[in-house]
Order: sequence, then structure tokens, then C-alpha cells
Amino acid sequence: MEKQLTGTLALAVFAAALGSLQYGYGLGVINAPQKVIQTYYARSLGLDFAPQHNEETNVTTMPLEPDSIPAALTMYWSLSVAMFSVGGIISSFMVGFVADFRGRIKGMLVLNVLAVVASLLMGLAKMGSPHIMVITGRAIMGFYCGLSSGLVPMYIGEIAPVKYRGALGALHQLAIVTGILISQVLGLDFLLGNEDMWHLLLGLSGVIAVLQSLLLPLCPESPRYLYIKLGKKEEACKSLKRFKGEYDTSKDIAEMQAEKEEALKEAKVSLLRLARSSVYRQQLFVALMMHLSQQFSGINAIFYYSTAIFHKAGVAQPVYATIGVGAVNMVFTLVSVILVDRAGRRTLMLIGLGGMCLCAVGMTVGLVYLSTYSWMSYVSMSAIFLFVVFFEIGPGPIPWFIVAELFSQGPRPAAIALAGFCNWTSNFVIGMFFPYVEAYCEQYVFIIFVMFLFGFTLFTYLRVPETKGKTFEEIAALFQKKTAPRPVAEGEMEQLKGATEA
Repeated sequence: MEKQLTGTLALAVFAAALGSLQYGYGLGVINAPQKVIQTYYARSLGLDFAPQHNEETNVTTMPLEPDSIPAALTMYWSLSVAMFSVGGIISSFMVGFVADFRGRIKGMLVLNVLAVVASLLMGLAKMGSPHIMVITGRAIMGFYCGLSSGLVPMYIGEIAPVKYRGALGALHQLAIVTGILISQVLGLDFLLGNEDMWHLLLGLSGVIAVLQSLLLPLCPESPRYLYIKLGKKEEACKSLKRFKGEYDTSKDIAEMQAEKEEALKEAKVSLLRLARSSVYRQQLFVALMMHLSQQFSGINAIFYYSTAIFHKAGVAQPVYATIGVGAVNMVFTLVSVILVDRAGRRTLMLIGLGGMCLCAVGMTVGLVYLSTYSWMSYVSMSAIFLFVVFFEIGPGPIPWFIVAELFSQGPRPAAIALAGFCNWTSNFVIGMFFPYVEAYCEQYVFIIFVMFLFGFTLFTYLRVPETKGKTFEEIAALFQKKTAPRPVAEGEMEQLKGATEA
């Protein structure tokens, strides 16, 4: 009897997901101590200060003087937030190379060197120019996370049984939101989010990298990588047995053989070829739109700037409200893990995007009428919490693993790289420009996301297929039927022939 879930599989998924935990920590850690870090930045830039003591909280702060230069400080702070995404943009193109060069496990191991270097830069920020060291550390950490956010879903998707592929794939997002919540809790003023400890808060992510480095050598390499990429059938069988228990591996090997033959027909698909190929155009368009829907939903505006948003909504303790968002985030990601292999990917995406669209309307109404009706602060808060709930039901976890489902072995690394680039570029745009857009649009800023969300909901309804319970080959066949009635290999050969004749 085949064992679908084993201790080795659980260990491998947990160890890989630590990279996602670090990604989430990097996303959320910059939020809670915003004022403290900005104050320290301004001090290093030579701006004047006047200490202020809050008798109620017994906290002394060093706020900027009114005659300081807020534009410069806004720029440095925006860079501290957004350079994380710049690193991810650059490294996203390298996911396929790193994954195939020495394998998924060794790739993730080597990346941890980057995470440790970034953590040291941020942890030692007080010893130099804090704004420069933090911005540099955030860029390197983003470079790590850009690679990790591609390798982790790829590895988990390749080792997961078909029956549990959605649930195990959603664990990538669960680890991200858990990292966000941990960073928000540790960022409280009485823990590490204060003037004395903020640099340690930023540098703490190195501990996650060390833990992952200890666990990854205990995990088997992806059987699909061993057999399809390297042709090592015996090692692939051993890896399968470690993941699934002692059972007949012939069915899995036969499936991988079929995938290998298809990969040989396709050869290795480069980024340029993938972008130009009409054969993969439908899959690629869906994959990129899924990642755009995740980022331009406005969720990272909430993650990065929720403390400031809650403050404007009239919340007395915005930091605690932000932690509440993180807790809700984690709980409903767990709900998604349970539902994704039951309700299906497409259904959950439609529910999530449609719900977020309505919540963005609620946030706007609450912020617009807050000055007229004080109880509108509760409307805004409720809308923000529900916004996060709907995000984690579908748009949060699904885009990360559905790309691996949409493509066969040949184009998969290139597709994940392009999708990652799309995701990180969108992340950068939100992180860098949201403060400026918010300053211009003020309480109407979420109307922009309402329009985006409506469009993404409509696109999902019209163009995104259901992939629940289907093999990689069955999913690819769905798109082949839409694009052409002929085999993939024939279509590719005709393209190549036409290019040669030209």
C-alpha cells in the first residue's frame, strides 16, 4: 500500500518552507519599527532632534523637527522597503539556472550564504551609516528571497503527491505569512522594535538560514530532477521510496518517463523562446496575470504600510491592529491549505479576488467618511481584515504553485523565472510608489485597487482553467486544445522551420 505522506516528505517540505518563512520575515519586519528606524536615519543624516517623552506609554522618542527634509527621508525609507523587491527582480531570472545547475537542495543551501550576509549587514547597521547598510542588506536579502521564492514552490511541487499537491504547495504561502506575523510580534516596542534593538530585529533572519542549512542535507533531492534532468533512474527510485515509503515505484517512473520524453521533444526552453512561443502563450499569459493579481490587489500596501493606514483610520494602537492582520493572515492561509484540493484553484481565486474588490470599496468608504462619522474607523478596520481574509483564501497561495502546474518539465524553470520577475517587479512598484500615490490620492487611494481587482476577477472567470487533481500532462493538454488541434512538437517544428526559411 502506497504511503502518500511520510515523515521524510514532511521534513523536506518543512525544511524547504523555511526559505519562505524568511521571505515573509523580510516582507513584514520593516513595518512595525518604521518610526524608530526613520528617526535613526534622520539622526545619521545630521538632522536636528528634540526628545519627547510619552507619559502614558513611558517611551521616549526622537521625532524629526518640523524644519527637517521629509522628502529625503521618504526617499530613503521607500528605498529601504523597495530594495527588497529590487533584489528579487534581479535574481528571479536566475531561478532556473540555480535549480538545474546542482539541484534543488544544493541550490537552496548555497542561497543561505546570501541570507547570512544580508542579516549581518542589517544587524550591524548601527556601526556604520544605518540607511546605507539597511538598504544594501535589504537588497541582498531580496536577492536571496527572489531565488528562494522560485526554488521552494518548484521543489515542493515536484515531490508532492498529486492528491496533496495543492495543500503542500499552499504551505509556501503559509510559511510566508507566518514569517510576517513573527516579524510583527518581535517588532513590538517592548521587544525588539525600539531604538536600542531595531537593528537586531532586522538581522534576526540569519537564524532561519542557519536552521535551514542544518535540515536540508537530511532531505532527498527531487526525484523528477534526478530522473528527468540527470537520467539517474536508480537514485530517483531511492528518493521516491524515501518520500513515499517502500512501495512499487514503477507508476511514478512511468509518469516521469513520459514527462522526460516530452521534455526531450521540447528540449530546454529558454526565457526568450518561452516568451516568443505561441505554443506556451496561453499558459504564460495566465501565469503572469495570476502573479499580477496577487501584487496589484493592494495586499503589500497593507503589509508594508498597515501601521500608517490604521493610524489614519483612527486606530489608537495601530501596531497591535497590524499584528491582528498578521494573525488573521496566518489563520486563513491554513483554511486555504484545507480547501485548495477540495474547492479547486479557480473557485478560490474567484472568491478571493471578488471579495477583495468589495473590501477595497469598504476601505475607501470608511476612510472618506471618517472625519464625518467616527464609527467609520470600524468600517475601515473590518474591511482591512476581510481584505486579508479573502487574499489568503486564493490570491495569496495559489499563484506561487500554479505556475509549476501549468507547465511541463521543459519550460517550467523559465516559466517560474518569468512569473517571479513579474511578481517581484509588481512588488517593487507597490513598495516604492504607494506612499507617493497615497499622498496624492489620500483617502481615495484604494479605488485604484478596486479597478485592478475587478479586472483580475473577470480575467480569472474567463481564462483560468481548473487544475485540481490533474497531472502536469493533463493540464498542458487543456491549453494545447485551446491553441491548436495539433501536437506540441509539430507546432514547434513548424515554427523552427519557418524561422530557418526566413
